Amino acid sequence: MARKILSASGCPDAQLSILIVSDRQIQAINRDYLQRDKPTNVISFAMQEGEGAGVQPDLLGDVVISAETALRDALDAGRSFESELYFLLLHGILHLLGYDHERGSLAEAQQMEQRERELFSILSETFDFSR
Repeated sequence: MARKILSASGCPDAQLSILIVSDRQIQAINRDYLQRDKPTNVISFAMQEGEGAGVQPDLLGDVVISAETALRDALDAGRSFESELYFLLLHGILHLLGYDHERGSLAEAQQMEQRERELFSILSETFDFSR
C-alpha cells in the first residue's frame, strides 16, 4: 500500500519506515517527541525537514500508527480496520511529503484534505476496503 501511495504521489523510489504500535507505545512517542502525553492515531517523523534534510533525498522518514486507536476510530466511523489503517498510512505519508494540516494555514489544511481524498479514492478503486 505504501508503494501505491508513493507512486501515486510521484515518488515511487522513496523509502520510509512504518511502525504499527499499541496506544501505550504511541503515547510514549507522542509524549517524548511532541510533548503531548496522550495516545494518537498516527505520527510522522520527516527526514527531509530540519538539520540533515537532503542528505538522502529518497529517505522520507517514519510513520507510526496505533493499531488500537485505528480500530476504535474504524468502529466509531463504521469503516473496516483495514480501510482506517490505510487511511492513516496515507495521512502519515502526506506529512512526510510536506503536507501539514496542523502548523500551516487553513488553505494548506484544505489542500492536504483534498489530496487525501484524491489518493484514497484511487486506492479504493484498486483495493476492497469493505472487509
